[in-house]
Amino acid sequence: MKIKTLMAQYETFCPQELAMEGDPVGLQLGDPESEVRRVLVTLDVREQTVKEAIAQNVDLIIAKHPLIFRPLDALTTLDTQQKLIWDLAQKGIGVYTSHTNIDIVSGGLNDYFCQLLGLTDVETFNDEGLGRVGNLPMTELSVLTERVKKTFNLDHLRLVTYDRQLKEKIQRIAICGGSGGKFWPQAKEHGADLYITGDIYYHTGHDMLSAGLLGIDPGHYIEQAFIPLVAEKIRAFATDVTVIESASSTNPFYDI
Repeated sequence: MKIKTLMAQYETFCPQELAMEGDPVGLQLGDPESEVRRVLVTLDVREQTVKEAIAQNVDLIIAKHPLIFRPLDALTTLDTQQKLIWDLAQKGIGVYTSHTNIDIVSGGLNDYFCQLLGLTDVETFNDEGLGRVGNLPMTELSVLTERVKKTFNLDHLRLVTYDRQLKEKIQRIAICGGSGGKFWPQAKEHGADLYITGDIYYHTGHDMLSAGLLGIDPGHYIEQAFIPLVAEKIRAFATDVTVIESASSTNPFYDI
């Protein structure tokens, strides 16, 4: 299968056109006419991912976070980000990015989060199409936090609450992968009792609580759920391609 054929098949599920304006999605590195026999699916393209791709002898990396986010002014090994591109190009490994379009599309990452958490009556809560809101049976915050940790394989998470007993009752939950803190007012407008998203800022937490909205910040890295989701999608149509789920951790944070 050629890269361009794999791209076309994938984009029947997740079109590039769904991405937010200015978001770099699609083929970022490589020749669309090249044959692809082995694919590595990963959240990030970092040094360890590049080593893994080379060791696995893949032809293409499919990543959520773009390898090239801003225009390059050079391509040398003197810059760490440019060196990633250089090393992949030297090995003939392409990179395809599916970023905000996989967040927005029906059946994409945010819907997958809702599925994993068991939310029902799920709907989009913001104009950009990124976030989702849905319902659970009435649940105490202490119970919900344990469910979130188990679902996303977390040892720790950050809570936005003043009640250290975690006795608040939760029924309606909004969720947005990545850094979705700025969307909290829209989550509140859609009746959410609690908002799950990564990278919630200190003052944003204050504003949420003043408005009566609790929060869970499980970290940006829960987006690693992209890997099994997209790997399954590709296996369904690319039966002659070996799809490898990255085993490399690219989480830059470590709780001690």
